[in-house]
Amino acid sequence: MEEDAGNGGFRKRMKPSDEEGNGDSRDGMSIDNTTETEQTETKLVASDEIELNIAQILDKIESFTQTVSNLLESGKTMFKELSNDFEERLIMIHKEHVEKWQEEIKELRLLDASNEETTSILHSAHFLLQNPSIEH
Repeated sequence: MEEDAGNGGFRKRMKPSDEEGNGDSRDGMSIDNTTETEQTETKLVASDEIELNIAQILDKIESFTQTVSNLLESGKTMFKELSNDFEERLIMIHKEHVEKWQEEIKELRLLDASNEETTSILHSAHFLLQNPSIEH
C-alpha cells in the first residue's frame, strides 16, 4: 500500500475483496494482517481527528445550551420585574382615578346641597313676592 499525498498522510484503504484475493506472505506476516493493521491505524488517526471535531461540536452545543438557559432565566426575571412594575403602576393609576372621582362626587354633593338651599330660598322669595299681603 502507498500513502496518498493528496489526503494529508492518510493511508489508502483497500476494499475487502482486494484483501481476500491475496494470501501472500512477507516477512512472516500475511497481507491480510498487514492490511488490518494499516486499516486500524488509519481508523485511529481518523478517529482521533473526528473525535476532536465531535468534542468541539459538543462544546459548542454545551455553550449554546448554557447561553439559551441564561437568556431564558434573565428573560423570566426581566418579565417578572416588568410584570410587577406594570401591576404596581396600574394599581396606582386606578387608585388615583378612583380618588379623583370620589372627590368629584363629594364636590357634586356639596353643589347639590348648595343648590337645594338656594332653591329653597328662591322658592320662599317667590312665595313672598306672590303674596305680599301676608307679611303686613
